[in-house]
Amino acid sequence: MELYGLSDRKNTCCFTGHRSLTDEEKRLCLNRLNRSVEKLILTGVTNFITGGALGFDTIAEISVLTLKRNKYPKIKMTVAVPFKGQSDRWNAADRALYRTILSEADEVITLFDSYNNRCMSVRNRFMVDNSAFCISYVKKKSGGSFYTENYAKLRGLNVLNLAYCEEEDRYEHIGLKQ
Repeated sequence: MELYGLSDRKNTCCFTGHRSLTDEEKRLCLNRLNRSVEKLILTGVTNFITGGALGFDTIAEISVLTLKRNKYPKIKMTVAVPFKGQSDRWNAADRALYRTILSEADEVITLFDSYNNRCMSVRNRFMVDNSAFCISYVKKKSGGSFYTENYAKLRGLNVLNLAYCEEEDRYEHIGLKQ
């Protein structure tokens, strides 16, 4: 499934990362995401696709929406929701934040009517297949985020893993100068 035309794919970045993060990892992610997303915007990236999950996805959504609200109103954020009712079992605070994020997104695409054993991987492939860049936070060598990051590399995306890149070489890794 193609979200943007091929000319827009080159201007699109997706995100993948773990759902469970410590408070320190959340702070680190938000700081690095703000800088990395802004660097991409300054090079012409205008579209961002998130997966709508807890953890890293939520932090990426907050970063993009904050930059959109405060500095770059023309950027666009799409939330690729794997199935209707994804947040039904989340706590009240997470559900409220999720509803706010969805309401501020430029587009929300729900891929399935209900949960099935493929919905997460279909969502992840959808994001990668419609992007030229992928910003990740992947520390584990298994799971959906690890798979998605590797799929992005196989598809030739410029991948930036915020968990391991040092500040001075992060941008060089995806072809951006500091």
